[in-house]
Amino acid sequence: MGIYTELYPVNNHLRHAELLDGLWRFQFDPESRGEADAWPKNGLPESISMPVPASFSDVFTDARSRDYAGDFWYETAFCVKEVSPDKRYFIRFGSVTHTCRVFVNGVECASHTGGFLPVVADVTSAVVPGMNRLTVKANNELSETNIPCGTTVRRSDGSKRSMGYFDFFNYSGIQRSVYYMELPKCAIKDYSLVYRLEGSDAYIDYKIEADGGDEVSIAFIDAEGKVAARGDGEQGTLFIPSAHLWKVRNAYLYDVVIELKQGGKVTDRYTAKAGIRTVEIKGESILLNGEKVYLKGFGKHEDADMIGRGFNYAIAKRDYECLKWIGANCFRTSHYPYAEEWYRMADEEGFLIIDEVPAVGMMRSIANFLTAGRGEAKGFFAECPDIGTLSKNHRAAIEEVIARDKNHPSVIAWSIFNEAETYTELAEKYFAPLFELARALDPQKRPLTGALEKSSSPAACRVNKMMDFICLNRYYGWYISGGELEEAERMFREEMDAWQAKKLNKPFVFTEFGTDTLDTLHKLPGVMWSQEYQQEYMRMHFEVFAGYPAIQGELAWNFADFQTGQGIMRVNGNKKGVFTRQRQPKAAAYTIRERWLNIK
Repeated sequence: MGIYTELYPVNNHLRHAELLDGLWRFQFDPESRGEADAWPKNGLPESISMPVPASFSDVFTDARSRDYAGDFWYETAFCVKEVSPDKRYFIRFGSVTHTCRVFVNGVECASHTGGFLPVVADVTSAVVPGMNRLTVKANNELSETNIPCGTTVRRSDGSKRSMGYFDFFNYSGIQRSVYYMELPKCAIKDYSLVYRLEGSDAYIDYKIEADGGDEVSIAFIDAEGKVAARGDGEQGTLFIPSAHLWKVRNAYLYDVVIELKQGGKVTDRYTAKAGIRTVEIKGESILLNGEKVYLKGFGKHEDADMIGRGFNYAIAKRDYECLKWIGANCFRTSHYPYAEEWYRMADEEGFLIIDEVPAVGMMRSIANFLTAGRGEAKGFFAECPDIGTLSKNHRAAIEEVIARDKNHPSVIAWSIFNEAETYTELAEKYFAPLFELARALDPQKRPLTGALEKSSSPAACRVNKMMDFICLNRYYGWYISGGELEEAERMFREEMDAWQAKKLNKPFVFTEFGTDTLDTLHKLPGVMWSQEYQQEYMRMHFEVFAGYPAIQGELAWNFADFQTGQGIMRVNGNKKGVFTRQRQPKAAAYTIRERWLNIK
């Protein structure tokens, strides 16, 4: 029996969670010789120091190291005070990009495919009292059979280069925190919560999974420390009269306490936060706790100077403060699940999250942003070398993200893909079982969606019927009729009229719209790349949004400038940020703020 791998680490008198963040040892392995040379047992022979969590690329000053593709290794040590038969021992990584194998004292304890969700190694059989060697072999090569999709080619000197079918840098490494954990042998594996509201009262259907034990209980504790509800047994229903609800930008959180007993003795205790709220789609409306909500916010990236995609609390805090300042209430985790700390902070702050799996790049184009933005259809599924393996990895990502994030009140929807091919029979057959899987897995039955690019038009798209609400990524006035906002608006309204004519009776949310903008460029009249043009572009979109009642959300692209691969269309990255990469506002931020603070 295994301990459930997705529960966020907690520390108490029965559970021990110790951060292993800091400077690790690191070594590239371009010839993939590390295993043959017994690096997991003997150590990395020519290692350098490397911060964890962080992406490795931006700490280097040479291009080959920054752009490295292939095998690479991390190593550190951790201490086990004693090895007890009543405990189990684990190493938990927030993520390792994109594939990895984990060794302790030379013994392989885990492997994982997918670079944005937890990797948990049961190291019970490998640890010894005292110091233990922890070694990770990772690989960041891209392919068409794993997500995000891309390809890896060889240069003339034999070195590898990964080329993503997506418009963000392929940051890699141990980019999230690592924990050493000691858990009791009889332990809580998982739990799920589902909410129902009747007037001011709340009913909470709960389910708890445990390894061993003969009694389990759950309690909701309010902000005053009083027990609001308590239940015994692995599943049941709690009742809270006059419940405090979790609301947008007004979050009320209960403490959840789950205890497991064996023979009357408490063997495990797990604590978490919970927010009572419901989410549903009704006609063209998005409802939270039965009340309409209009989504205002951004697509984002985990992206910052020096640390790349590595998680940092100060950066996350600054982002939330900027989101509050501008009047936002929502963001999409484009284009992958973020570090768990983002969701925990959103729970506290009352932000809404559209949680996206890393299914981006399902369109054969290195300049994906141009292809998608212009609606130039590129095939993918017919040419995919192994669609079965791709589907398997896609399914695993859906399973893992729902397992990890299903109890966060901030998560209001799952996005199954971004800008994929959706206009062929093969695409329809590929996505149908994935949507079915997501509906079956989520206890709260959140709405499902996916972000559609221009080729996924009202006439061509075969996947929007699977979605509970429709997300559109559109760049009228940038990739289409750039610099001609009047013509762009005409074409934009023409498409929206076509969607409206289909009478889908579903909400629409714009999940991408924006312009590349240099924070140093001002020009009258506004021209592309100037701050004035970004403002005019936003105002045009706001006028269009106001004309279609089905539009129930606007998530601008992007929150902040972010790093991409090199190219003649990218000036040191994507500059579509409303904030700079250093989280300072561009002129358009004030235009958006004026609107969002007045949308109730």
